[in-house]
Amino acid sequence: MGDNLIFNSLKKRIPELRREIQIIPLRDNGRSLLYFHDSMGYMPSNFALDASIEPLLNFISGSYSVEQITKLLNHKLNPNALLGFAQLLDENLAINSANFMYQQGEINKNFENNNVRKPALAGQLYPERAEEFNLFFKDIFKNSEGIVTGKKRHRALYAPHIDLSVGLSQYKEAFTTIRNLKPKRVIVLGTAHYAGYFGDFYENTPFIGSNKIFELPGCKLNPDNEVLKHLLLSAEQNGFTINDRAHRMEHSIELHLLLARHFWQHDFKIVPILVGGFDELFYMPGGELGSKINHFTTELRKWIDDDTFLLISGDLSHVGRKFGDDKPAASMREWVSELDSKFMQYAAQGDVNQLLALITEKYDQTRICGFPPLYLFLNLLQNPKGKIINYHWWDESEQESAVSFGSILY
Repeated sequence: MGDNLIFNSLKKRIPELRREIQIIPLRDNGRSLLYFHDSMGYMPSNFALDASIEPLLNFISGSYSVEQITKLLNHKLNPNALLGFAQLLDENLAINSANFMYQQGEINKNFENNNVRKPALAGQLYPERAEEFNLFFKDIFKNSEGIVTGKKRHRALYAPHIDLSVGLSQYKEAFTTIRNLKPKRVIVLGTAHYAGYFGDFYENTPFIGSNKIFELPGCKLNPDNEVLKHLLLSAEQNGFTINDRAHRMEHSIELHLLLARHFWQHDFKIVPILVGGFDELFYMPGGELGSKINHFTTELRKWIDDDTFLLISGDLSHVGRKFGDDKPAASMREWVSELDSKFMQYAAQGDVNQLLALITEKYDQTRICGFPPLYLFLNLLQNPKGKIINYHWWDESEQESAVSFGSILY
């Protein structure tokens, strides 16, 4: 059915390029290419075009037809060739066409109907074959046996979800602190990066669970359906859903499970929960969202016992031109680092009110993506005490941007 929807008109405007696609210049065997990176994972993972077509992409804005573009180019390009280019983009789900809308729906429907959540990053950030996967993580954590975990009973870990290659040292410091634990239940609270791409689908449901089996190379982690069913009993009050399409490409939970599973080879069940944006708290802390947070934490708290461990997945500030600032990240580093430091201190102290006041002061100016899951956790455990393990600033100098991240052990 999707083939019948491929764009096929000389007179109608060509649909615009999808805005969530990042077009990255690269070199391959001496050839200049444009690689199309689709953060939502709808496009083929290896789609690239010759860099010479870059000027044409400026016309794929939803404003021009094939005939109009042909005229603007003084008829230097055959209309049928231009139509073929538009159809190539459409077939590979690069434009907001009727075909894309249909294929998007089918992909999401197939995911939701499957009881297994396949790893989204296998073969990209880490090996997908179990043997290579195990060697990969064994190499990451080599020489980490000497790290002292302390004698106190650990309850939770706040750690990043930055690219493995970027945060390798910080991941090692954070996750070796929990290596000797054997929880029977693991609740993972992660940043929901993609929920906003689904329009009103997640309206009034800031907490997105999944009852799927999470598959990792060489193992499968079963959901704690008893907890999930309990949370659904008061879904209208607590804003919880298990309509889990936002989990399909999400890395925030996957990375934490990968790292924890390296040490935790015993059987345990998981409660994977993505946490949506908390911007409403900046304006109405006692409003509908605040009420849902209270309801949700009250119900989830009933399931936290001595055999339960919490993983909270989130980075810190995202600043610089890549993220919409009008100046390079390097020029902002001093004051952003000071803000990050206060954020980490309040979080480690379990001071949920100070944390919210800090973020609200400038309406999350530095885009701390770990705020929602961490704020939820602090409300959940109520005044937990933590120890800051690390802090790091990753400078993407080529893009004049930076991301900061750190870890806290509770």
